[in-house]
Amino acid sequence: MKSTVLRVLLAVSLLVNLGVIGAVAYRMANKDSFPGLPRYLELSADQVRDWHASEQGFLMQLGTSAEAIRTHRDRMIHAIFADTPDPALIDAERIAIAHLQDEQQKRVIQQLLRERELLTLTQRTKLAQLLLDQPAGLSTIELLHRD
Repeated sequence: MKSTVLRVLLAVSLLVNLGVIGAVAYRMANKDSFPGLPRYLELSADQVRDWHASEQGFLMQLGTSAEAIRTHRDRMIHAIFADTPDPALIDAERIAIAHLQDEQQKRVIQQLLRERELLTLTQRTKLAQLLLDQPAGLSTIELLHRD
């Protein structure tokens, strides 16, 4: 079961990483050197207004979704390491996480499509490259299991 549990945790971690790729652009590791997306993309005043209007609900939903995923993840981890693991509970939490992550990924894609419509070709290219440049490195589980 140890191998299966690790695979499940790895899959969960990878899905979480994919689900929040849109948010990564908003929160670069070094906030001081990144001017923010509106400045980075050189948005006009009208674009900035529309951009902020577009992202308000998205960011709230993303935060709510991330918290729900974290809650189910914590429950799953507690169930895995309980004195007597409950496979049904573990699976139920895994399914809940997968559903939430699927919905989160759909929201991210919808938001990126909305943002795409606000941007010029040059700005779209710049945003796409920024997203592609984000690290897709090791998951937390992989990092924890390194020697």
